[in-house]
Amino acid sequence: MHANNRLNSTILFLYSSINMEKRYKTLKEFYPFYLTEHLNPVCRTLHFIGTSLLLADAIYAVVSQQYWLLWLVPVIGYGFAWTGHFFFEKNKPATFQYPFYSLASDFIMFKDLLIGKQPFLIKKPK
Repeated sequence: MHANNRLNSTILFLYSSINMEKRYKTLKEFYPFYLTEHLNPVCRTLHFIGTSLLLADAIYAVVSQQYWLLWLVPVIGYGFAWTGHFFFEKNKPATFQYPFYSLASDFIMFKDLLIGKQPFLIKKPK
């Protein structure tokens, strides 16, 4: 009976630990977290390149009426982004937990990088 109580306590602790993770309810709340997951300049650059190329591909596909090229959009976007996360940022992409907020945040970060609101290179505090 004692071992069973210990097992139940362990399961309850693990379950509550998992559920203690912050749950984002709005994109405005999520975006600052998204930026903390993209601090590596190579990762940011790969996101920027991937988003640029996917936009170019989508525009070209529509303008040229070669709609079959649209299947490349997620391949290009996620290919560059996930390479940045797995090999440079060394974290799990936010896409897996927050697919829609993550997608929207990628375009916001792209715009912020493009207009200079976000830097490609994050200066570390001294």
